[in-house]
Amino acid sequence: MTSDRRDDRGRPDDPGPHHPRHPAAADPFGHAPAREARIEAATDRLRRRRRITLTVAALALAAAGAGTIAVAWPGGHDAARTEAAHTRSATGAGDPPSTPRAAPADGAPAPNATTSTGEPPPAAPAEPPATAAVPPPPRAGGGLPLSGRVVVLDPGHNPGNGGHSREINKQVYAGGLTKECDTTGTETNQGYTEAEFTLDVAHRAKRLLEAQGATVVYTWETEAWGPCVDARAARGNTAKADAVVSIHADGGPAGGRGFHVILPAAVKDENVDTTPILAPSRALGGLLAKAFRAATGTSPATYLGTDDGLVTRTDLGGLNLSTRPKVFIECGNMRNASDAAQFTDPNWRERAASGIATGITAYLLKGT
Repeated sequence: MTSDRRDDRGRPDDPGPHHPRHPAAADPFGHAPAREARIEAATDRLRRRRRITLTVAALALAAAGAGTIAVAWPGGHDAARTEAAHTRSATGAGDPPSTPRAAPADGAPAPNATTSTGEPPPAAPAEPPATAAVPPPPRAGGGLPLSGRVVVLDPGHNPGNGGHSREINKQVYAGGLTKECDTTGTETNQGYTEAEFTLDVAHRAKRLLEAQGATVVYTWETEAWGPCVDARAARGNTAKADAVVSIHADGGPAGGRGFHVILPAAVKDENVDTTPILAPSRALGGLLAKAFRAATGTSPATYLGTDDGLVTRTDLGGLNLSTRPKVFIECGNMRNASDAAQFTDPNWRERAASGIATGITAYLLKGT
C-alpha cells in the first residue's frame, strides 16, 4: 500500500517501486541539508550587503540633491521617493520649489535622508507665505481727505444783533482788554448786511468742506443775537478744532477794495497766551489768502498796504482767546461799489466759499 504522506519538501514519503530514493544522487556525500543551509546563509549575506550598498547610494544621491530617489529593496520592499515628495521635503511645505535652501551644517543630516527604519524624516514645518504690508486703516468717515478733521466756521456778526443792542453792547473780556460783546457789522450802500453775507458764505463753505470729509461746526446759526466774541472763541476751543476761520466783510474807505486775512498777534497776560497758535495760524492764513485770491480773482486790500493780504491785530477777542489755529478773513470792502456788486452775486459768493474751503483744506493736508 502506497503512503500519501509527504516529506518537508512535498515529495512522497513512500515513492513506490517506480520512484526509488537516491540520496546520493542529490548529494554524493550524503549531506544535502547542510549544503542547502550554507546556500541560504550565503544568500542572506548577499541580501544584507545589497541593502547596505543601496542605502549608502540613496544617501549619496539625496546629499547631491538628486531629483528622484528610488530604492528597490530585496524581498519586494519598495521605498521609492518621488520627485514631488523630494521637492516638498527639500523646499518646505508651501514654499515654491525655487526657494533657495541653506546648505546643511557640518554633521547635520543631509536633506531627504532616510532614518534607520527606512522612512523619511518628518517634513520641515511650513513657512507662512510673505504678505504685502497692510495699509493703514482709513480715517473715520470713509477715508476722504479731511475725514476726522474738525473745522469751526464763525460767521461774523448776526442779523438779529440790531434788535439786541443792550446785550451786544455788554463788555466782555477779550484777552488783554475788554470790549463790547459783538456789533451789528457793516453793510453795502444798498443795505445788504455783512451778517447776511457771512452766514451765506459759511453755509456754502460748510458744504464744500463736508464733501471732503471734514466735520464742520458753526459758532452760531439760529441764535437771535450774538454770540459774544468770547463765546465764539470758546466754541472753537471746545470743539478742539484743527482750524477756525471767522468770515467777515470790511467797512473800509469807499475808494479802497480787496480782501485781507487777519492773523493773531502775540498777546499774553495772566489768562491768555497766544504764542502756541501764532505759527499755525500764520500758515493757515497764508494758504487761505492764496486760495481766496485764486478762486475769486480779487487782490489784497489796496487800503492796507499789504502785498500778501496778511495783517496782524491785537484787539480782536476772537483771536486773543483762541487756543486753536485761527484767522479772520475780510472778503472785501462793503463800502466799495465794485466789491459790493460781488457780494450780492451768488456765483461770486460760491467762489468766495470755494476759496475759503480750499485754503482750509490745503492747510489741513499740509504735511500729512
